[in-house]
Amino acid sequence: MSTSVDSLPLLLFSSAEDQANAQRISRLARAGYLRKIHGGIYTSDLESPLEQIIRPNWHKIAEYLYPNAVIAYRSAQLGMPDDLGNIFLVHGKRVRSLQLPGLTLNILPGTPAIVGRSPSVNDTPYGKLFVSSEARRLLENLYTGKGSEIRTMGRQWVESHLSKLCTIRGEHKINALRDDAKSIASELGLDVQFKTLTRIISALMQTGKTRSLRAADALARAAGKPYDPDRIEIFESLFSALRKPFPLIADPAKTGVSAFNFAFFESYFSNYIEGTTFTVEEASEIIFDGKIIPKRNEDSHDILGTFKAIMEQPFRSKLPRNEDEFLAWLQQCNHQILSSRPDKNPGQWKEQTNQAGSTIFVHPELVKGTLREGFKRVALLDDAFARALMAMFVVTEVHPFMDGNGRTARLTMNAYLTEASACRIIVPTGYREDYLLPLKALSQNNDPTPFVRSMTRAWNWTAGFSYSDFAKLWEKMKACNAFTDNPSQYQLLDPHDIQDHSFNKIKN
Repeated sequence: MSTSVDSLPLLLFSSAEDQANAQRISRLARAGYLRKIHGGIYTSDLESPLEQIIRPNWHKIAEYLYPNAVIAYRSAQLGMPDDLGNIFLVHGKRVRSLQLPGLTLNILPGTPAIVGRSPSVNDTPYGKLFVSSEARRLLENLYTGKGSEIRTMGRQWVESHLSKLCTIRGEHKINALRDDAKSIASELGLDVQFKTLTRIISALMQTGKTRSLRAADALARAAGKPYDPDRIEIFESLFSALRKPFPLIADPAKTGVSAFNFAFFESYFSNYIEGTTFTVEEASEIIFDGKIIPKRNEDSHDILGTFKAIMEQPFRSKLPRNEDEFLAWLQQCNHQILSSRPDKNPGQWKEQTNQAGSTIFVHPELVKGTLREGFKRVALLDDAFARALMAMFVVTEVHPFMDGNGRTARLTMNAYLTEASACRIIVPTGYREDYLLPLKALSQNNDPTPFVRSMTRAWNWTAGFSYSDFAKLWEKMKACNAFTDNPSQYQLLDPHDIQDHSFNKIKN
């Protein structure tokens, strides 16, 4: 046998139409080079568990066994087997299923692939299979008959999906989907589902009765307060992680000179981390002497505006009592910070989606509703530190303004701490990556642990200084590497461990 075993593909398929290939596969199987998976389906992997081979190759197996079938119902949306290994295919005229290790192909009778119509209605070719069009997929997932709980994504998913589409692509998109669904509902035998779809869309567009809706985000849209459900899921994870008491760290700089010095460095670092960089000497002239740095008028006002927000009410500690006050408070705070930058629309909700790196923040239409949902969770927390972190993350994750979001978020956090006579939190330049990376982990991976740990460390670090003497405070912060732009070379040190004012360099 001249066949090179090393060159064999992972899966091999035998068919009566290609006798030469079928005989070759049969010889390889008899010789022990192939394992049989199912009639006509073999694998050259003789060791791995079959489910590890079958599940990622479900599409090749499905198109070999059921060519021209339509990937439908929940499978059309997921694009892969569900957690139980189910794939749903519309093919033929009878119900049947094929169980393989890690995969169950559920065959359902129904209308073959719709082709030759308008592009938005046609089912999409996928190798030798088809995938339900968007309109067909919505109708299929509104099916409520036998087995619907495992076959479909469910009505709440449809409502939530349509609400998201309305945000991202506008009401004209869901109107077009309704028209497409109407044109195919009868031939699919899904007229009842089309009537349900029509009621959902009418409610979302506030032209129909809202009592038919079930999904929370769809109900919010129908009430004129749409929010981002994906963000709420992250908020819930953080909320759960914060539902415990934290040791209270008392405020070391409540009043007088100490409060003034603290506010200086809080403002300095909060601006520096956002790219508004000055030397400490320049910043002290701006805040202490009212000097405007030549050619940096707006940057100078940013430093001063942040400082005033830290020192003055309501931004220092007079907090909102309800959702409406929370929104107004945030707008006033952002306006205070950016009052010298009219081009940044200070205090006005953003009109375009913003992002930082790969993180895309909340869509402008969903800003107010998502902030309201976030405030509900802030208000439910009892611990001051927990409330502070929750409030800061809500503002950071929504990013409700064109600019100044990070500064607004940190001011919000610290207002909750000051209200409880707790130490505020300073995020020094040398801690920038330790601050931003946990935020990213929470935003993208829904993991609150690094964020809570990072902010706890920053809180303890901030509380380790005496704020009564500006010069000594500045020197000790320098000794802690607080001002370093190169954290890979200079590690932020704990002020409790600094006995002198030396600048400790940590080698790579």
